[in-house]
Amino acid sequence: MSGRTSGQHVPSGALEQALHDAVRRLTAAGVPSPRVDAELLAAHLLKVSTGRVRALALTDSAAPDGFEDLVAERARRTPLQHLTGTAYFRHVELAVGPGVFLPRPETESVAQLVIDHALRLATPKIVDLGTGSGAIAASVADEVPAADVYAVELSDLAVAWAEGNLRPFGVTLVQGDLTDALPDHNSTFDVVVANPPYIPSGAVPNEPEVALHDPEMALYGGGEDGMALPIAAARSAARLLKPGGYFVMEHAEVQAGWVASLLARTGRWLEITTRRDLNGRDRATSAVLAGPAPAEKSNRQ
Repeated sequence: MSGRTSGQHVPSGALEQALHDAVRRLTAAGVPSPRVDAELLAAHLLKVSTGRVRALALTDSAAPDGFEDLVAERARRTPLQHLTGTAYFRHVELAVGPGVFLPRPETESVAQLVIDHALRLATPKIVDLGTGSGAIAASVADEVPAADVYAVELSDLAVAWAEGNLRPFGVTLVQGDLTDALPDHNSTFDVVVANPPYIPSGAVPNEPEVALHDPEMALYGGGEDGMALPIAAARSAARLLKPGGYFVMEHAEVQAGWVASLLARTGRWLEITTRRDLNGRDRATSAVLAGPAPAEKSNRQ
């Protein structure tokens, strides 16, 4: 008599069996989305969509060469994006790998704030401070074709990744420190967006993918509260924006009150607003630099 539990699914084809084994291995390793990751790894090797992988799994298709090796790497908590070389952010596909901060889905809501504001302006000039892989800058340039977009990044490795990602979108990439970047462009930008490092110096990220693989330079904001670089980004925004210009900065949920208070204390910011992401967390703060707002785009044809 079989010891198999009644109703238990038994994989049939070689690909489905490989996916089944991969899910079991990734689950044991604590990977949050084992089936999705297994299908993405298979799709990467087969050069097909994940939908096609699911269809092939219903047949007798073989597992792709190298699949077990990639699953083993993922089980060691190497980021999925490092294994595939690709990260997706809004509507853009980015090349990523060791040495660059991997874009997060929650940051898409920060980009949305910039895009919504920029679409109301005729020819907005926008800068992304601390662009990393170029995710926000590329998305803004992609979705706001009339925008003149700049991106600033200090890390040599990150600049190398951002260069390739931003070139197709016509973004001007500048290597430099967000604290003093673009001095020749003071008071010329309509929008400044920043996703600076903001983790406190004594904190260790929970996820091994972050703690072991994201560059420290892109994680730690400086000081016990992690606020040194966010403060610097806000000061640069005030310097770079036109009067009436729009500023958006991502931060940790616990830092929302600090950021709002920081901006309010300077007396230079109006309409200071904490913004939540799709998970309901206080993800970013927006504000308008005191002074007349730029003229909005005319709706007349």
